[in-house]
Amino acid sequence: MASKPTPRPSDADRRPGSTPVTPGPGTPTPAIALAGPPAEATVRLTARPVDLDDAVLDELRATGAEVATDAAATAEASRDWWPLAMIWATENQVAARAGAVVRPADADQVAAVVATCHRHGVPVTTAGGRSGVSGASVPVFGGVVLDTTAMSGIVAVDDASLIVDVLPGTFGDAFEDELRSSFGLTVGHWPQSMALATVGGWVACRGAGQYSTRYGKIEDIVVGLDVVLADGTTVTTGGQPRQAAGPDLNQVFVGSEGTLGVITKVRLRAHPVPDHEARAAYGFPTFEAGLDAQRRILRRGATPAVLRLYDDIESNRNHSTEGTHDLLVLDEGDPAIVDATMAIVAEECADAAPLDVGLVDHWLTKRNDVAALEALITRGFVVDTMEVTGPWGALPAIYAAATEAIRGVEGTIVASAHQSHSYTTGGCLYFTFAAQVDPDRRSEHYRTAWERGTRAVLAHGGSLSHHHGVGLNRSPFVAEALGPAFGVLQALKAALDPTGILNPGKLGLPSPFGETGWP
Repeated sequence: MASKPTPRPSDADRRPGSTPVTPGPGTPTPAIALAGPPAEATVRLTARPVDLDDAVLDELRATGAEVATDAAATAEASRDWWPLAMIWATENQVAARAGAVVRPADADQVAAVVATCHRHGVPVTTAGGRSGVSGASVPVFGGVVLDTTAMSGIVAVDDASLIVDVLPGTFGDAFEDELRSSFGLTVGHWPQSMALATVGGWVACRGAGQYSTRYGKIEDIVVGLDVVLADGTTVTTGGQPRQAAGPDLNQVFVGSEGTLGVITKVRLRAHPVPDHEARAAYGFPTFEAGLDAQRRILRRGATPAVLRLYDDIESNRNHSTEGTHDLLVLDEGDPAIVDATMAIVAEECADAAPLDVGLVDHWLTKRNDVAALEALITRGFVVDTMEVTGPWGALPAIYAAATEAIRGVEGTIVASAHQSHSYTTGGCLYFTFAAQVDPDRRSEHYRTAWERGTRAVLAHGGSLSHHHGVGLNRSPFVAEALGPAFGVLQALKAALDPTGILNPGKLGLPSPFGETGWP
C-alpha cells in the first residue's frame, strides 16, 4: 500500500501553550521474508476466519480510510516478529490472514472503522510496526487489520510542563530524533525495537526501554491517552500530573494489547536531553553475586539508566570474557546526580573485578541489532527470548529453574540469561534459548521450551512477562498467572467490548469467534 501524508493536527488537537509539529508516516519492517510469493502463503492456525462481504467493505471504504484486500497485502500485514511465526514463514505460511487491511488517517476514521466492525461483528486487530514477538498483532479470526502507521508524528510539545503529544503510528526512532533535534527533549524510552516499533505499540504492549531504571517503563511515562472503544466512542484518560478521580484509567489501556480499545493519541512525559554521562563495567564470580550488587544499588536509591548483568554464557558470547558474570553500567542526566549514582555503584561493586569500560561502548553499538534472529531461523534453528520479572529474593531461584527446564528439552543447545532492567523491588530476567532439531519438530520444541520455562518461572514466584506482553504465545498462561484477578480482566473486556471484536483470542480471554488453534 502506498503511504500518504497525515493531515496537520487541527487547533483543537493542540495543548495550550504548546508547539505544533507536522507529522509524517512510516512503514513496518517485515521480520523475515516469506519463502514464496505472499499471495500464495497458506494459513497455519486452524481458527475459522470471519469473511468480509462487499457491503462491509463498502462501508469501510466510506470511512475515508485506505482499504486493501489483495492477498499479498493481507498476508504481509497479518504477521509480526513472533519467532515461531518466523519459522512458519520459512515454509511460506502465515499464522492467520486478515480479510482486509484498513489504514485510517486520523482518529475520526478509526472511530468510524471500529464502529462499522462493531455493527457487523467483524474482528479488528490493531497493528502499528508489527514488531511484537508474541503474536499480538496476528488477526487470528481474520476480519480487519487496522494499520495505524498513517497516523504519525508529534502533535504538540508543552516544554514548560515537559509533556509531548504524539500519534500512535509514529516509529520510535523518528519520534526520538524529532523530539531531540527540534525540542531538545527525550522521553528516555529506547527499546531494542526502536526502529521497528511505534509509540502506540509501546503503550499497547506495556513495553520497556533499555534505560528504564532511570526513566521508567512505558506505564510510568504515559501521562494520558485518547482511545476509541469498541462501539466507536472516543474517551480521553489522564492528562493531569496527579489526580484522585477514581482508578487510573490510563492503566486500563496500557498493556491491553488492543483488546479493550484502539489508542489514537498518546501523551508522554519528557526530559531535557542529558548533557552528562558516565559508564562502568564489573565482573562478578557468580550470577547471584551480581544480582545482589544490583539489589544493593537500587536499595540505596541509585537508579542508573542502564544496569545490565550477564551470566557467564552471555558474557563470553557478547564480551569474550572468561568465567565472569559481567555488569554494564551507564547513567545520564544532571552531573551531580550522575556522579552520585556512579559513586554508589562503585561502592557496591568494590569486591568485583573492574572490566574495560569499552564493553559498554560495544553494547551501545549492538543494542538495536535484531539481525541475528532472522539469520538463525533461516538456518533452521529454533530461537527465542523469554523475559520475566521477580522480586530480588526470588531471582536466583527463577534463573536456575528456568534455564534448567529449558535445557532439559531435547534438542536445546543453550539456555542463558541476563538481568536487563532493575527496580527497587526486583528486576527482569531475560532468557535466551536456541535449539537444533529436525525441521518437522521445530514447532513442537518451541512449544515445549515455552511450556517448561514458563511453568518454572511461575512456580518460583516470577511474572509472566516484563515487556514483550502476552499476545497469542503467552495466552494459555494468563489465567494461571493472574489467578482470581483474571475474572476482573474478563469483566473489563465484557463491559468495554461486549461483542468481542477487539483483537479476539489474545490475553487468554475467551472469544465469541471460537478457538484460536493455538497452542
